[in-house]
Amino acid sequence: MTNFLKQSWAGLRILLALTVLLGVLYPLSVWGVSRLPGLHANAEATDTTLVAVAREGDRYFVPRPSAATLPASGGSNKGERNEDYTLVVAERRTEIAQREGVPESRVPQDAVTASASGLDPHISPDYAALQVPRVARASGLPVEKVRELVAAHAHGTFTTTVNVTALNRAIDSAS
Repeated sequence: MTNFLKQSWAGLRILLALTVLLGVLYPLSVWGVSRLPGLHANAEATDTTLVAVAREGDRYFVPRPSAATLPASGGSNKGERNEDYTLVVAERRTEIAQREGVPESRVPQDAVTASASGLDPHISPDYAALQVPRVARASGLPVEKVRELVAAHAHGTFTTTVNVTALNRAIDSAS
């Protein structure tokens, strides 16, 4: 019985030590680092820049399709050889080509396939460029101004992407 109590007490001490270390000290240190000058602005992202927010109307850029329903997230496990998935992608391609007034061959891949989480706010510059004429027409902004807004919201280290949520807010501010 004493051996059992010794082991239990040792386990409890380890649990308490790790709780304090990983549950209190580590989060406080991460928070403290985020308060350093130059890091604070990057540490305070909002959910409106991290999650795709689809808006109604032709005056807005359309994000990637979503396989998720909020508040949950998650992609699909269907691959490119799945008939249902192939049909969905073909329907999306046709719909987008009609909405943007272009041939189906000009619709980029990210316009018809969902991201892994289904909530990604980023699209490719090609998909953004495809939407520029429609957004300019519907918002009343000059095409060149809309292109400038797209360029201003295109960022990336390895791959350049456009944040649709931030871009749509910029469209609202510019109109």
